[in-house]
This record gives sequence, C-alpha cells and structure tokens, in this order.
Amino acid sequence: MMPTERKHIEVVASVIFDANGRIFATQRGYGDWKDWWEFPGGKMEAGETPEQALRREIREELEAEIDVGELLQTIEYDYPAFHLTMHCYRCSLTGDVTLLEHEAAQWLAPAELNTVRWLPADEQIICSLMG
Repeated sequence: MMPTERKHIEVVASVIFDANGRIFATQRGYGDWKDWWEFPGGKMEAGETPEQALRREIREELEAEIDVGELLQTIEYDYPAFHLTMHCYRCSLTGDVTLLEHEAAQWLAPAELNTVRWLPADEQIICSLMG
C-alpha cells in the first residue's frame, strides 16, 4: 500500500505591531483549535501574492486595513492532519478592528506573549519576538 501524501496548507499571518511595540493576538472561536491564540491571517487564494492575501484576510476577519511590511519568518510545522507553511509578515493597522471570526483579541507587550496559549505553529515566532 502506498503512503498517502500529507495535505499541505500555505497561509499568511500578520504580526501586527502598534506604536508602543505591542503585538495583536486573536483567539480562535471555532474548530479543533477553538480558544487557542494566533496571529490573524489565513489561506492564500490562487493568483494572490502574500501581501494581497493578508489584506483580504484582515478585511474578512477584522474589518480593518493593514500596512504589510517585511517578511519576518516562514514557519514549517507538522500538525496531525496536515503540513503548514506560514509566512509571517510585520504589519500595522490603519483604523479600528471589529472581530468577525475570533472570540477575543488583545494587545500584548513582547514580555506578555507567553501569557496566552498560542497555536503550535505560532509559538515558533513567539520565541523570536520575545527576543
């Protein structure tokens, strides 16, 4: 029997900083990872650049606009059901947010990042953000 090829999902994530250096975290309100914290973002659609996907996802999830900056890190992570490639970009918000898909959100100083339960893939970037 041939081994089945593992599902691969490619996503973009926005590491949103405010003027005080705090980082925006969102809490999932659905699915297997409900209540875990993550950086907002999502799957890229065919033909989209990572920047376009991030702007679309933030509009869909937070009803907000963002400025997309530099690529901070690309994370490869094996979840039980799939392999994830996550491109994490430094971003800033322009305007207010409205939570459309998440149950909670908060601004965390770098020293506070470990006070919430991050999704496993997101944990990898937390280490570099805490310096």
